[in-house]
Amino acid sequence: MLALTLLTFAVVTWQVAVDGPLRALDERISSRIVGHGPPAFTELLADLGNLAVALPVLGASLAYAYWREGLRRWRETVGVVLAMAAVPALVVPLKALLDRPGPLTDATGYYPSGHAATALVAYGGAALLLSPLLRRPWAMPVALVLTLATGIGLVLRGYHWPLDVIGSWALCGALLVVVTRCRRRSSG
Repeated sequence: MLALTLLTFAVVTWQVAVDGPLRALDERISSRIVGHGPPAFTELLADLGNLAVALPVLGASLAYAYWREGLRRWRETVGVVLAMAAVPALVVPLKALLDRPGPLTDATGYYPSGHAATALVAYGGAALLLSPLLRRPWAMPVALVLTLATGIGLVLRGYHWPLDVIGSWALCGALLVVVTRCRRRSSG
């Protein structure tokens, strides 16, 4: 799974960097769907990737996991925190390096999407922490829905191209795969 997420990230990044056929398709798709959907609702979806929304969810999950288990799953907890800290460390330099303009602006620095990355790591990390503590397996499906909703909102509002979101998901999906491996190591 790690190799697949990294390969996806590499291919998407390459296509964005060289103005390849996937980027052209990306821009055609975006031009057709930007502005669709009720603006207030799509804005709400995009806002799910804001730090002010996603970080408290992750923080509450960290607190609950600690309250329930103390430091028994410390590797996984540290892994989730480090993954969240890695988001700006990875995304910001890539934005500067690739300098991609946004869908509705000439301003640059749109690839990869920080909001999509934040959503995936915060909600996915929260689900990884909560899943072993819950009687029903709802945490991961909820995390997936929130992450997908964020990406849809970002694209429909014209804040990001679809490949900006997909690239972020692939990059940060690799981070969560590593955290999952820490989880297996700490429980096994």
